[in-house]
Amino acid sequence: MQTQLNQILQEAKEQLEKAQTMAETEEVRVRVLGKKGQLTQILRGMGKLAPEEKKELGKAANAVRAEIETLLEEKKEQVKAAEKEARFREEKIDVTEPGEDVSLGVKHPITITIEELCRIFMSMGYSIAEGPQVESVFNAFDALNSPPNHPSRDMTDTFYIAKDTVLRPHTSSVQIRTLVSQEPPIKVIAPGRCFRCDTPDATHSPMFHQVEGLIVDEGITMADLKGTLDSMAKQLFGSSTKTKFRPHHFPFTEPSAEMDVSCFKCGGKGCSICKGSGWIEILGCGIVHPKVLEVGGIDTEKYTGFAFGVGVERLAMLKYGVDDIRLFYENDMRFINQFK
Repeated sequence: MQTQLNQILQEAKEQLEKAQTMAETEEVRVRVLGKKGQLTQILRGMGKLAPEEKKELGKAANAVRAEIETLLEEKKEQVKAAEKEARFREEKIDVTEPGEDVSLGVKHPITITIEELCRIFMSMGYSIAEGPQVESVFNAFDALNSPPNHPSRDMTDTFYIAKDTVLRPHTSSVQIRTLVSQEPPIKVIAPGRCFRCDTPDATHSPMFHQVEGLIVDEGITMADLKGTLDSMAKQLFGSSTKTKFRPHHFPFTEPSAEMDVSCFKCGGKGCSICKGSGWIEILGCGIVHPKVLEVGGIDTEKYTGFAFGVGVERLAMLKYGVDDIRLFYENDMRFINQFK
């Protein structure tokens, strides 16, 4: 038996010496100390021995087990150290090598345009107001002095979620929420998504963006409106840009107007973009109707205000020469990457 123990110990030493990985080390442990291992089989056969022989063999077997376990732990540490060293060699970083180029994302042209408009108006002292995209019919139409039979209320023009709930067709509803929640003076812009029942084509989309503006204070006149929007146009399209206001009708403003800017492509001489007129219409505006102010409980004898609404996609198309609104929503990176 002692000879067998010595042989098992010697073989275990030789096998551990050859082992290079944790798996090979584990194989040696199982072969010698496992449930069916060589040393385990000897210990199980001790029951047939005399007490004195059993005592001596048990002592010798335990000594062999202890030595093999010590060798196994030492080998495991050696293998771990070797594997760690090999991994470090593979993962070694040469800090003198140039770094890899990282592909950075770019802002969407709609985001760029909205941020530019916000920057312009915030520099004039405006703050940003927000409102929900799911809106009540009252805020979207009634409070804005829109008559019950106005075409914009039709289901062919507005997305109705319920009888009294719609996807907002404009950000003008944020005006109402602001008038109700704030006391004059009020000076806000409201950028956001809007929705209308339009069939997608080169110039129409059922989802689009608007930036609404509202100011309410004492002594606000049409001259203030013109000066504000003229400054916006010059900052957006260039200092040589001219503006023109044409009479129009909106139920929530009186008087109302549409603002044109001189064509920044041809300088007002006439081209395909301005259709030969030298002017491009970019927004609607006007003096806030007294009935709209009354919704917010504002004294119309003391306060007046003006409002405007500009389509972001239209501005972006004009500024960047985009001829199809659908390009903004196709997520084609060849298109988006042009705005770096």
